[in-house]
Amino acid sequence: MKKFVVVLMVLAVALFSVFAGPGAESKKTDKVAMITDSGDITDQSFNQTTWEAVQAFGTDYKVDYNYYKPTGDSDEARITQIEKAIDDGYTYIVTPGFLFAPAVKATAERNPDIKFITLDIGAGDWGDYKLPNNIYAAVYAEQYCGYMAGYAAVKLGYTKLGFLGGMAVPAVVRYGYGFVQGADQAAKELGINIELKYVYGGQFFGDVDITAVMDSWYAAGTQVVFACGGGIYTSAGEAAQKYKGKLIGVDVDQSGIIDGAYGKGVTVTSAMKGLRPTTYNTLVETVINGKWANYGGKLETLGLVSTNVEENYVQIPTASTQFGKGFTQSDYQTLVGKLLNGTLKVTDDSVTPKVTNTRWDQQGSIK
Repeated sequence: MKKFVVVLMVLAVALFSVFAGPGAESKKTDKVAMITDSGDITDQSFNQTTWEAVQAFGTDYKVDYNYYKPTGDSDEARITQIEKAIDDGYTYIVTPGFLFAPAVKATAERNPDIKFITLDIGAGDWGDYKLPNNIYAAVYAEQYCGYMAGYAAVKLGYTKLGFLGGMAVPAVVRYGYGFVQGADQAAKELGINIELKYVYGGQFFGDVDITAVMDSWYAAGTQVVFACGGGIYTSAGEAAQKYKGKLIGVDVDQSGIIDGAYGKGVTVTSAMKGLRPTTYNTLVETVINGKWANYGGKLETLGLVSTNVEENYVQIPTASTQFGKGFTQSDYQTLVGKLLNGTLKVTDDSVTPKVTNTRWDQQGSIK
């Protein structure tokens, strides 16, 4: 009788392993790897935020995780590290940033059993490439957090603003156009007129030429610049330090890195993408809950989802924004509510904004 019971138990375990489904199996066998872009996991930007989300997920759900760093800033170097992660048994690959488009294309179709979660690779980066079922692409409605940053700056008393974009790619343009619209709306509500200088650097890093333009802006009275595009903030930061100006960060809460380099209190706010919730939530839904079918082959734009501001995929930071009498945390929540219900409307990169209370000085591109 005991032998019969043991046999039944073994059969039950075997049947469970067959019929429990992909979600149950994935909890034990799936492994998650993140590939860094040209930076490191301590960059206080895309890499660090995404890595911290992968770490949190792996720790919370006891799933193996690791990161791989390319040896150089090239498609070949990124492909090499993706393939190394796959060879090491990682079944989910997370890639932060548009630079990964060619590398993911080159490896995804050769590895149909490997699932790719890509962050910030937009339609323009994919071109006419049709996403296969093992790629999920998350992009962001940057115009909303750009709007929030511009609105906050004017409400906090800044009337001479600047926008320094990297390259005029869709995501940067959405940030910029949102910034213009938010600043103009705040000026309209206050019954004032503002000035806004607007330029693209033509690259995603600062240099002496871009710093010279920023010097001229701050010297002529610009109070705060939204530095939007990778390391281009260094040129704005160097100029701000000379003239006691302010900056607005981008993509993540950049107050730590900007204030650390250029002085405490330099960062007024940051226009942020929800890299952490995107990474964490997608991994939970796919690895743990087995719902990859809801994600595979899709390019999804993430934006506002809640009046609880910290649940949104585009936001400004509640911890480091320099809230004051003109713009409080309560005002921020009210603003998000109006954006959510459509009381305030924001255009994306497809339509050049019309302004009423802003002298908008569009200066083209520096490079």
